[in-house]
Amino acid sequence: MSASVIIGSEPSGAPVRIDIEELLATRLLVQGNSGSGKSHLLRRLLEESASLVQQVIIDPEGDFVSLAEPFGHVAIDASAYAGEEIVRLAARIRRHRASVVLALDGLEMEAQMRCAALFLNTLFDAPREEWYPALVVVDEAQVFAPAAAGDVTDEVRRLSLSAMTNLMCRGRKRGLAGIIATQRLAKLAKNVAAEASNFLMGRTFLDIDMQRAADLLGMERRQAEQIRDLARGHFLGLGPAISRRPVAVRIGDVQTSARNVVQGLMPLPGASGADMQSLLLAEPAVPEPPRPAPAPEPLPAAEELLHRIETSPPAGEPVEEVPVEPGLFAAEEKADQVAAILADMAAEPDCTFQPAAALFQDFTLRCRMARLAGHGLDAAAFRRRFALAIAGARPGTAQWDEILALAQDLADDLLAPFLLIARAAQTGAPCPDEAELSRVYGTRSPGRIRRLLDHFEKAGLIVVRTDFGGRRSIGVPALGATTASVD
Repeated sequence: MSASVIIGSEPSGAPVRIDIEELLATRLLVQGNSGSGKSHLLRRLLEESASLVQQVIIDPEGDFVSLAEPFGHVAIDASAYAGEEIVRLAARIRRHRASVVLALDGLEMEAQMRCAALFLNTLFDAPREEWYPALVVVDEAQVFAPAAAGDVTDEVRRLSLSAMTNLMCRGRKRGLAGIIATQRLAKLAKNVAAEASNFLMGRTFLDIDMQRAADLLGMERRQAEQIRDLARGHFLGLGPAISRRPVAVRIGDVQTSARNVVQGLMPLPGASGADMQSLLLAEPAVPEPPRPAPAPEPLPAAEELLHRIETSPPAGEPVEEVPVEPGLFAAEEKADQVAAILADMAAEPDCTFQPAAALFQDFTLRCRMARLAGHGLDAAAFRRRFALAIAGARPGTAQWDEILALAQDLADDLLAPFLLIARAAQTGAPCPDEAELSRVYGTRSPGRIRRLLDHFEKAGLIVVRTDFGGRRSIGVPALGATTASVD
């Protein structure tokens, strides 16, 4: 599958592409006066890349809600949810890789800034194993990262600016690629704009904005005038994800449109001046009793929206619908298949050295290949089950259930080494050496293994004993058992 999308064409007709993988690492800044076609450009980019990468859209005007039905985005009307619900939604979005549109058009500006800050900060603070790649598109970015104080309080401005700065300056390492669009660079905070390495500059009239755009594009001052002459939907692009030299691009067509499209000219009323005056000055007629308006469709509750996010397929992984006969897999058979898939993954060399997110993605793909409609594990449950598979644990047997009861409060990354030690003690097998513990722990540092054993010992889980001959054994007090001694 290609990692680039066509956003338009050059004057010669040659296609202009954006490399999505490069864009994730280098971010994008779009500038253009009102009516220059910024929203059209963003819509084209979002539609073309919807099947490649997760998309999170901060939409202050509600323009991009129309992406929801054709492209599977989850539309969130921010005005219907409280702050803690927005935080929960953002956390689930990061975990389940759902593409969403956060519509802020029902809020005042200060509430928009506060809500967007909560949302972006939650995305940014996700656990390391949930750092999946995602495009974070912020339209009208000058609202959320203003260059100067405005009509909102300093507290809200600092909160919103901090969230935008985190997105553009530190988001790359967390998989978040900022795409920001603004009407004027002069209105946008410099430390936010400066982190973008790709630029698409549309029609701009003010001299100071034309000059800044020309400087970013590496153009000479006398060439800046052409930015003023750009037609609607035409942009000048530059950057590692677009082109190494400034390129003129006409943005291609889109499949969807905004809800609030401005209509063209309409014929004026045909009434004469006198007739219009009589209409305006006439006594108002007694109105008929209004018919009851149909009840508006209620917005989904937070729990329903969370379920929709959890069940939406991850972006970039098209799901092939495979008809499954009712009762094709009994619950026991499905559990056995999940266990077999985990065992196959655990048997692969160096599997413990891979990121948890990559392992979970591989596990999900294997389940689909095995025609398992739902494996029933989220990322956290998978990490624990995979640790059991690494240690060769077999839940449901008396011996293993005794060991697993001791390890129920252990963190997922510490589980496999402890299970290995406890099982060796229970059976009187030789003490696992540092190489084996390193393999199941996912490290190549003997020092980390020694620190791990110290941690277990301080927690009262094990007792390490080394005799005068340099042979080590490990006891597990709760089991009343000790491993055999080894060098």
